[in-house]
Amino acid sequence: MQVLVLGAGQLARMMSLAGAPLNIEIAAYDVGSENIVHPLTQAVIGHGLNNAIAQADVITAEFEHIPHDILAVCEQSGKFFPTTEAIKTGGDRRIEKALLDSAGVRNANYFVINTREDFDNAIEHVGIPMVLKSALGGYDGKGQWRLKDRHQIDAIWAEMAQCIAATDTQAIVAEEFVPFKREVSLVGARGTDGSVAVYPLAENVHTNGVLTLSTAIADTELQAQAKEMFTAVADKLDYVGVLALEFFDVDGTLLVNEIAPRVHNSGHWTQQGAETCQFENHLRAVCGLPLGSTKLIRETSMINILGEDSLPCELLAMDGVYIHWYGKEKRTGRKMGHINVCGDYSGELQRKLCALADVLDKEAFPAVHQFAANFTK
Repeated sequence: MQVLVLGAGQLARMMSLAGAPLNIEIAAYDVGSENIVHPLTQAVIGHGLNNAIAQADVITAEFEHIPHDILAVCEQSGKFFPTTEAIKTGGDRRIEKALLDSAGVRNANYFVINTREDFDNAIEHVGIPMVLKSALGGYDGKGQWRLKDRHQIDAIWAEMAQCIAATDTQAIVAEEFVPFKREVSLVGARGTDGSVAVYPLAENVHTNGVLTLSTAIADTELQAQAKEMFTAVADKLDYVGVLALEFFDVDGTLLVNEIAPRVHNSGHWTQQGAETCQFENHLRAVCGLPLGSTKLIRETSMINILGEDSLPCELLAMDGVYIHWYGKEKRTGRKMGHINVCGDYSGELQRKLCALADVLDKEAFPAVHQFAANFTK
């Protein structure tokens, strides 16, 4: 089976690693250069979208911000999963919000802003404080503002107006500020037959808007809520593949914050913590194969490696610690890889995270050090 992935980053890389045991071969299409590359070596193995499609049995995507003309060509081939509608939904917060409403899924009150008049109406409709996000683009905390009091209105509008004017299709989505207890996410898969398999929820810690620590958790009530909302969204989209929903936990009630129509950073823990990792299940789904078990096999946390291209050698000697590099050139804040940490029970996992804090740099891995500080209080 030949699978073409739109995008040539770390997610395509990890799909390739997961697909090899199933005899599924992965090629990656770089939408910028139009080169077809090997997802592990990045060696150019072809050029042009039509050539890439002709060689593929199945086409999928590793990110949402794909030019619509490329999506249209892939859709016409009849080989693309999930739907182009799903990819567009993940790339445009206006469409995303409309989808959540139509699927009957709880999310924050919102208002779409195109003009200063819209901004004024949003303030009245949503209220202050509010969070403002660019409809297109923007991730890991980029393209976002927080309006905390009226004195900020003019200054924030000046920045947002510049953002809106940058393209003909840009807008801002204003959302009410949600006083959440924590952020959690659910990664799951839906097959071509409509079958659904979801992983345990993950509790996520962000630093400056970027995910830094993600830990699989057991919470029966929240898990049931999350699966119900996941199924509603996946069915509405007639989705095929792995899909992630990010939630705010508001005193035991979940509100969807964002959806991601792809394998997801907060699901990387599944590589060591679940019976079938998210990358294999995505390939199983888009290739029409039965979904694998999403059962938790051991307590696991995932730590993002941001802007670092080396780690202390002591990590390689620690039991239950697994390093995944992405083969990227070092750049400040860039996702260079991740570390999965496993324990046979939660107490052991917690102790291992504390042991990592003794080895990892405090500035580079703040979430690990914060966890250790809280654990030892």
